[in-house]
Amino acid sequence: IADNLEVTLEANPGTLSLQYLEELRRIGINRLSLGMQSMVPEELKLLGRQHDTIDVIKTINWARRAGFENINLDLIFGLPGQSIKSWKRSIEIAEKIHPEHFSLYSLTIDPGTLLERWYKGGLLPVIDNDKTAEMYEWAGERLENSGYKQYEISNWAKYGDEGLMMCHHNLQYWKNKPYLGFGAGAHGYARKMRVANVASIDEYIIRCTHRTEVKFPRSPATFSEDIIDYANEMAETMIMGLRLTREGISDSTFYHRFGKTLLEMYHQEIDELIHWGLLEWVGEDKTRAIRITKKGRILGNQVFIRFV
Repeated sequence: IADNLEVTLEANPGTLSLQYLEELRRIGINRLSLGMQSMVPEELKLLGRQHDTIDVIKTINWARRAGFENINLDLIFGLPGQSIKSWKRSIEIAEKIHPEHFSLYSLTIDPGTLLERWYKGGLLPVIDNDKTAEMYEWAGERLENSGYKQYEISNWAKYGDEGLMMCHHNLQYWKNKPYLGFGAGAHGYARKMRVANVASIDEYIIRCTHRTEVKFPRSPATFSEDIIDYANEMAETMIMGLRLTREGISDSTFYHRFGKTLLEMYHQEIDELIHWGLLEWVGEDKTRAIRITKKGRILGNQVFIRFV
């Protein structure tokens, strides 16, 4: 295990105690990611969250006392009926808590959820995409002015003793590198295969207790698997890598992985996206990379779909 191993726990404010946080820190968890989502009570209620602003502040204070020096806050924008004023208030309050990392996500209404039924039933205001884009741009500028650096479409970090405090496990996904999934419902990706475990905890325990012989990266708990072929691996590398706003995708790294340069594979797509102002080349020779522009960050899906 690496000396600088980063171990992240995701949690909701209001579900943690000081004693529990101290115990987590004692066993080696050194990064905390809190689903703050909003500082506005009505918005939290809409999202089905049980915590309030006091819970967030209390949890952060306990985490600091327990020894956590790397904390992320998740916030959601683009909610039905959300005003730019309320979004600004959430960011401004969150800044005063001084987390090392921010993750800001535009609302995705998942199929089969209560929120989807309300939205499709006309019980909620229509989401304003232009306002959502304005929220994103304002937050990015605000966080940059406060010392946070954007390194991924939805993520900002401060500098620490060892550099920018980026989320290490997420970097593994964005660079399309292998990762293992343990536990009920977990997903993994290794040896050109994506696997998913059974979602039922009881079924997971049964499968792991009565082990069967399987070949890695499968496990007794594997429920489904997909073989990622050469073309899909390249496409996923583009889609994930272009989310990295600072470094993008290195031409030399891509060549060493696939035996072809970016232009050999995606000349037309890259040229068109550069023409539209959504992608740009940075660096020269060995450091040359293609990355998404500020305009492209808002229109990310229009960029990614070109590589599917």
